[in-house]
Amino acid sequence: MRHAWLASGIAAVVTSALLVLTTTAHAATLFNDDFNDGNSTGWSKSGGSWAVVADGSPVFQQTSTGSDAKAQAGSAWGNQSVQARVKPLAFSSGSGRLVGLIGRAQSMTNYYYLALGPGQVLLGKRTGGGYATIASAPASVSTGTWATLRFEAFGGSLRGYLNGALAVSGTDSAFATGKIGLTTYYSGASFDDVVVTDSPGPGPSISPSSPASPSASVSPSASPSAPPSPSPSTSPTPPTPGQADGYASVNAWGQNGTSGGTGGPTVTVSTAAAFLSAIAQPGKLVIQVSGTITLPGPMHDVTSDKTIVGLGAGSGLTGGGLNIGLPIDDAVTAPPANAVRNVIVRNLTIRDCPDDCINVQMFSHHVWIDHNDLSEQFDGALDAKRGSSWITISWNRFHNSDKNMLLGHDDSNGAQDIGRLKVTYHHNFLDGSSQRNPRVRFGEPVHIYNNYYLHITGYGAASQMNACLVVENNYFDDVEKPTRNDVGGSAGRIEARGNINVNTEDPIVTSGSCSGQPGSYYAYSPDSAAAVPALVSAGAGVGKI
Repeated sequence: MRHAWLASGIAAVVTSALLVLTTTAHAATLFNDDFNDGNSTGWSKSGGSWAVVADGSPVFQQTSTGSDAKAQAGSAWGNQSVQARVKPLAFSSGSGRLVGLIGRAQSMTNYYYLALGPGQVLLGKRTGGGYATIASAPASVSTGTWATLRFEAFGGSLRGYLNGALAVSGTDSAFATGKIGLTTYYSGASFDDVVVTDSPGPGPSISPSSPASPSASVSPSASPSAPPSPSPSTSPTPPTPGQADGYASVNAWGQNGTSGGTGGPTVTVSTAAAFLSAIAQPGKLVIQVSGTITLPGPMHDVTSDKTIVGLGAGSGLTGGGLNIGLPIDDAVTAPPANAVRNVIVRNLTIRDCPDDCINVQMFSHHVWIDHNDLSEQFDGALDAKRGSSWITISWNRFHNSDKNMLLGHDDSNGAQDIGRLKVTYHHNFLDGSSQRNPRVRFGEPVHIYNNYYLHITGYGAASQMNACLVVENNYFDDVEKPTRNDVGGSAGRIEARGNINVNTEDPIVTSGSCSGQPGSYYAYSPDSAAAVPALVSAGAGVGKI
């Protein structure tokens, strides 16, 4: 039985919304290749040294830095959006070095391109072998770091996106149709997840298990089109690709953003003894985890100014978790000078945890938890509590998890928590995690956007003890209760906007409004909710940075 709000005149609104969402989700896929078949069949190559190799997963790689190398595929498409993950490996000395995408290619020397060069993103045209820049913009470009590029050509309008944000645009009518391709100019790069569609916007996941587009219902709070990004009341710095965004990027509590161990030495560890020694060291340190390390349980303290990152897609921790924070002291009601700060945890598979897989506590701040795979823990997969703040939890996959994420540990802990617990949750894949996705006390405004909730038997996000959640442009599929404010203690508040809710009869709960908005703290550009299943299922978890 459907709820009464689906009946009568409201049905027309829902039908209209579905038509818009269906149009967005049903862009025709013209071409895709994730190279998981181990070959480059269908690609024509010119110059360089091209091969499909393992880089966490199979990728198409060009390693020569002494040539003008291209690879092209497809046919004479007109309107096209070509998207791929690109990892620059090396730029040779000299000017004009670049790695990127090709669009509307007439030949190996006539095409449009969207490319990364040292310190910039470029939109340009190549004719007869000569390069002409149409538009450029400064960008943080690091070798060894994945970025997502998307080139769109619709009529004479050309647009280039870097990690989902519009970076460059222009107009040109030299090429009306053409193939797509990959390019490196006296540079080396890896390429993966190439998707071409005939509509603007991110390409769909090329996994065969990509979820279907919405067909059941939308939440009563959803609007036919995604709302614009909130206008910050201040002027936050836009996020930089490969660096912490959200609350972890904010200048607060004496810490300007989250850089982890950047600037310190790098150590690679493969044993429990080496790992535990590294996370306990004082000072800046980048800790590279090689392979799976079995830890003694339950949790192990991480000191300030650390980056802990897995190498490839097969590295991580089992048998024990991470504690980012000082020992519990209920008498401390303000951030102490020695609070743990500036910690990054990325690209780790953490499982079989006898307590929490990751715990953040006691006013720890500026913590970025990104692109991890967390599962099979005894208590919480990723909890934050006791006054901790300025935290971003992004692009993680949570599965085989019951009590998944807690924010604020107890109804009586207002003295430590009120005015703190500022956490951003974005682009996480909550894949069958039962409850606490997250469960929030006191925090305001907690920002939950562009997350993919799939097969949740308990509930999605919960607000209590007067917490306030901004729940924005998420996709809820088969979720028992997408949002609620009745899980215990006093009720909290929820602002919900732009979400999609399918395969369930339960609407998005809204209650009250927040004091302040996330956009007043940091800049962000939410993806449309309709794009979330493909975007997040393809991009969340390990092996994607």
